[in-house]
Amino acid sequence: MSSRGQWFADITLARSLRYALLGQCAIAAAVLATDLLGQWPTGGASRRDLPQGPVSPGDQWREYDPATVSPSYVRRDPAPGVETPANMPSRLNFSVMETEDLGSLLLVTGQIAEGDAEQFQTYLDSMDEIPAGVALNSPGGVVQEALALGRAIRRMEMDTAVLPGTICLSSCPYLLAGGIVRRVSSAASVGMHQHYYNTPGYLPAFLAVEEIQHGQGRTMEYLIEMGVDPGVMVHSLNTPPEEIYVLLDQELSDTRLATEILD
Repeated sequence: MSSRGQWFADITLARSLRYALLGQCAIAAAVLATDLLGQWPTGGASRRDLPQGPVSPGDQWREYDPATVSPSYVRRDPAPGVETPANMPSRLNFSVMETEDLGSLLLVTGQIAEGDAEQFQTYLDSMDEIPAGVALNSPGGVVQEALALGRAIRRMEMDTAVLPGTICLSSCPYLLAGGIVRRVSSAASVGMHQHYYNTPGYLPAFLAVEEIQHGQGRTMEYLIEMGVDPGVMVHSLNTPPEEIYVLLDQELSDTRLATEILD
């Protein structure tokens, strides 16, 4: 059996289904509650006081703000060659950067918006020489767009990296998962939380729950397709949208979201 096939065989279906069931029960309860209240939560300030600064085991929840360029829990300034915008772009920007160890990389910066997967492919098609890897610096965004971007990265057989002083949060880890080799610096931050799935407001609660379950199922299917343990989703399912759970190096390695941790 090939190593890829062995990896799929090693993924415990019962464990994945258990995580999915627990998460979907929580989502169902939230949808029913908000249906009774007549509105969805609007996000904003965290519901609890969260610490600042770098994370440590058991202290991994931080406030999430997609507009923040350099959150307080990122442990150092961005690596040389990473352009730090004054404000986080509202959609992905693409540029080429040179690194000493990884060579030429396509730097992807900004929030993930609708149409970014198409723009990504258009940008690659315009290049004379496509870099071997993609460096990510994004607070996340539209989930389905992130899955499409991740599949495009895998289709192009590119590697992915999260370099020192940068972030890959919310739906951005699905881009990270698309890489053949997935490198994450110990001085970067990769984080997950619950996603919003768009559901029409006129839908009854049970149909809204069904659509959210489909969304979670598609995400799990994608992670398995990329060779990542879908059990990593337990961290996103247990973290509200206004917070972010920052993964430790060991968690990144154990779930194969990262195949290599960089110093």
